Amino acid sequence: MSTGVPDIHEVIDRRSVTPVFQPLIDIASGRVLGYEALSRGPAGTPWESPALLFAAARAVGRDSELDWVCRAAAYRAALDAGLEQTLFVNMEPTAWRTPCPPDLEPVVSLAQRRLRVVTEMTERAIADDPSGLLSATASCRTAGWGVALDDVGADPMSLALMPFVHPDVVKLDMQLLHAPDDPHTSQVVSAVAAYAEASGATVLAEGVETPEHELIALTMGATIGQGWLYGRPGPLPVPALPTGEPLALLGRTAGHTTGTPFEIVAAHRPVRETTKSALMPMSRHLEALARDSHQPPVLLACFQEARNFTPATARRFGRIATRSPLVAALGAGLSEEPTTGVRGADLAAGDILRGEWNVILVGPHQATALVAKDLGGTEPEAQRRFAYATTHDRALVIAAARSLLQWLAPSRAADVSGLLAA
Repeated sequence: MSTGVPDIHEVIDRRSVTPVFQPLIDIASGRVLGYEALSRGPAGTPWESPALLFAAARAVGRDSELDWVCRAAAYRAALDAGLEQTLFVNMEPTAWRTPCPPDLEPVVSLAQRRLRVVTEMTERAIADDPSGLLSATASCRTAGWGVALDDVGADPMSLALMPFVHPDVVKLDMQLLHAPDDPHTSQVVSAVAAYAEASGATVLAEGVETPEHELIALTMGATIGQGWLYGRPGPLPVPALPTGEPLALLGRTAGHTTGTPFEIVAAHRPVRETTKSALMPMSRHLEALARDSHQPPVLLACFQEARNFTPATARRFGRIATRSPLVAALGAGLSEEPTTGVRGADLAAGDILRGEWNVILVGPHQATALVAKDLGGTEPEAQRRFAYATTHDRALVIAAARSLLQWLAPSRAADVSGLLAA
């Protein structure tokens, strides 16, 4: 007997989603700078809730297609309204590698030419697919679109991953406004303020419901507010409201990184020679920093061969992975998960990384890298000679780390065409 509730497949097949929009306000002037697009399923059904809608689509393996449907619906509504302000659109992690459905291509193509879009990403998406993230952000920036990191502060790990997104907009999680005196809040605000000052990024506060929240948002460095104080989600006004100054974007600085970690660092720092046994204490020191850091860092390492990722090393990396957003080990013969919680990558014969030994640490308030290149030779293992360099320069360390992320699964060579609509 029919219940009258559409099947999730039917909802997706019929593109039965409706976008609603919440205004983004310049706190100083009160002017509307843009809108965030939110999606709703068929009214009066369980799928009206976006959380239930996407959960059901994920259960049947169609969440990426649904994501395209939702974004296309938002683009269409924005185009119909003649929107000139910035449009913020969320994107599911798996959609980065999924081509646009053919029936949605016309509106997506038109949106790329006419709309100012900022793609919202989460720290979950970054950790799920680091190489896809780099390709997606590079595509967005090439199109002149922006990138936002959403829900910053909801998970401490988002702070460590922030440099890899290099967001134009940092969206402070709404819970921070409700707990301004919490030590966690001060840590998040401090890290975000440092990033914004160094990069020129914009800080946006979510969940502004009262004038008191607005004042707190200002003390946290936010210049844009979003929340019920300014308006609940609804249709776009037609014609669109007057806008303030266009939202500033950082440009293409977080695109594809060329070169290996050793090549990147050695081009800017003194290079010395030493033995493997002399490098071991330096490597262990960086591991200890990752293990003992107050705020979880990203730890990336190249081991050349799987035999160098010893059982003892695996245990150390596994312990770090329990509290870090991303720990990775790369080497010939390593699996995609060489130990629990650690991302792996098998380096093929001839891969340039097989000649490097790198340990790179990136946290909210720390960045350091040891990069080394095997000089070959016939010496005993402990006496093998390496050229090496070290750096604590944050920009240089992040560049080296970004180069390694391109080796991580699911695939360095995956097709990321169509991601401009993200």
